[in-house]
Amino acid sequence: MEELKNCILSHVAIENNSMENILKVFTPLKVAKGEFFLKSGKICRQMAFIASGHMRMYDIVDGKEITFWIGSQGKFITSLSSFIFETSNNWNIQAITDCELYTINREHHFRLNKTEPKWLEFDNILLANSFALLEQSMFSQLHTTAKQRYNKLLEEEPELFKYVPLQYIASMIGITPESLSRLRKMH
Repeated sequence: MEELKNCILSHVAIENNSMENILKVFTPLKVAKGEFFLKSGKICRQMAFIASGHMRMYDIVDGKEITFWIGSQGKFITSLSSFIFETSNNWNIQAITDCELYTINREHHFRLNKTEPKWLEFDNILLANSFALLEQSMFSQLHTTAKQRYNKLLEEEPELFKYVPLQYIASMIGITPESLSRLRKMH
């Protein structure tokens, strides 16, 4: 739970009693490698903080798995639109490694938004970061080369290359595994 507390404190200053109110509604959850946190077509009713491990968000398009994002330690993961609007979810969220999560259900999340102003402030930061990530991803696919995307990911999240199968990384940056292999040899 300390990792979650530190994550929140890294974004907002918060008093101990408010922090306790927030942390007590999170539930620990272990997800084994290969297991799903969420499957496409379901309504997402939980958001998870990744205390350890790696998870991926992906969809299947024309029989191919397309990885949208890989979440690692210290990050939150959910199907945002499904979680907020209670709509059918489009993503599969699967553990790439054994994961330790802290989850908060939708009801507790929205109750905290009303009762703990610092949680609402933190939630707004999470939302802004999610939109920024989406914006960066779209821009990157349109305006950068595969080599630039690879170099940026290697610089920002080098641990992914130790724990995440290369086909997932290749898919996330929009290239084939063979192209990723060539880029890695050049490095």
